[in-house]
Amino acid sequence: MRLANPVADAVLVVLQGLTGREGGLFSVQSNWRSVEAFWQATVGGLSRPLFAVGDVAITVGSLLRVIVIFTLAWWLSRLVQLGMSRVAAYRPNFNQASLYTLNRLLHYIVLTLGFIIGMASIGLDLSKFALFASALGVGVGFGLQNLISNFVAGLVLLFEKSLKVGDFIELESGISGEVREINFRSTLITTNDNIDIVVPNSVFVNGHVTNWTMRDVIRRIHVPFGVAYGSDKDLVRTAALEAAGIVRHTLSGIDSRQPQVWLTAFGDSSLNFELIVWLTSEAVKRPGAVQADYLWEIETALGKYGIEIPFPQRDLHIRSWSDSAQPPVPVRIDQPT
Repeated sequence: MRLANPVADAVLVVLQGLTGREGGLFSVQSNWRSVEAFWQATVGGLSRPLFAVGDVAITVGSLLRVIVIFTLAWWLSRLVQLGMSRVAAYRPNFNQASLYTLNRLLHYIVLTLGFIIGMASIGLDLSKFALFASALGVGVGFGLQNLISNFVAGLVLLFEKSLKVGDFIELESGISGEVREINFRSTLITTNDNIDIVVPNSVFVNGHVTNWTMRDVIRRIHVPFGVAYGSDKDLVRTAALEAAGIVRHTLSGIDSRQPQVWLTAFGDSSLNFELIVWLTSEAVKRPGAVQADYLWEIETALGKYGIEIPFPQRDLHIRSWSDSAQPPVPVRIDQPT
């Protein structure tokens, strides 16, 4: 007896050859009839139409085929990105920001091709979806406006390169940190306190962003401080420059970028100065710690030279008193002995 399914029939012949008989403790043919029935039921289930798109019937099998193709496209994208990273690892001069941009674009392109191939594999003609795409566009305009806006903003950032992975930025809200990832919808920023903040991409396109490392990693900062009136200005300059030389963040070796001391204002209680210093590339991404280091050394240097740091104070001069505002005359009462 032979089964109708050729695959099951071939397996049956192999089992019969191994057992040397068609019978025995169990009936091979009977079991394989069950296998054939299960196979036919499975094929029938996968071929059962779920819904139709135009003249194309969408079945369980076709949906599984699309999922498999899309998954393979995702894995292919990951392999391509891994290959690009390995190539860049052997080239120290390769721009990491450009590599990241290229990887993201390749990822989107491969996934889009995977989606198109998956649709074509089940017989769907994408050119017939013009009306559907128009209706979808209206829905996107109302319901997915923010999502599409953030996606387009992310593409703008990748192409424009005004914001790259590794840049140190500061937002209007006061948030500052290093850019770690530029994703489909948002950008990941890590602050100096190791806090991860997810910011929508549209914030970078529509708002004001300070990029501390966009074109150059060397930056200049102003460190304000004040001394008491009557202090020797030349001595103040000497103390501040000495403090700048002690701090390890100060850039050295470039004549045009040496530390300076400016007298900026005559304050209510102090002469206001600013220490102007150029920072090394490592210090640019640590503004809080750098400011604290300079203030620490400035206070130490001023104390070393005996220069006073004033505190706010006011002198009150009373010109006259009204009769009703005269202070009471103190009365002395002697205790009896």
